[in-house]
Amino acid sequence: MPKKLNLIMLVDDDHATNFANKIIIDRAGVTESVITASNGLEALDYLNQSSKDDHPSPDLILLDINMPGMNGWEFLDEYNKLSPTNQAEVVVVMLTSSMSPLDKQKAKEYGVSNFRSKPLTIEMIEEIVAENFS
Repeated sequence: MPKKLNLIMLVDDDHATNFANKIIIDRAGVTESVITASNGLEALDYLNQSSKDDHPSPDLILLDINMPGMNGWEFLDEYNKLSPTNQAEVVVVMLTSSMSPLDKQKAKEYGVSNFRSKPLTIEMIEEIVAENFS
């Protein structure tokens, strides 16, 4: 197993999903901590503060597509405008209920590392970490 990540960010408007995903990630033992954002805007606000000591940059972002306020695509539009410092070396993985081939293609065009369908499982998070952080 690769080394433990410092931080995983969950970006999803469904609080129950975030709660369940945090438990799964904790059980997998792949990270030191998990933070959540309920939409893209909250995630961007966090990332804009990540250059400060009290806001470590996430190693991995698990991003939903359909959220109010700022959806996953809008988040990616704005994320790509961030300074290299605030983008750091974050791996972005779409974790969504969408099964659309168009969404999968669009995610590739945005440079998203992977496109996974909910629900998150221990095996899935272990695969994501192994594929991107070995």
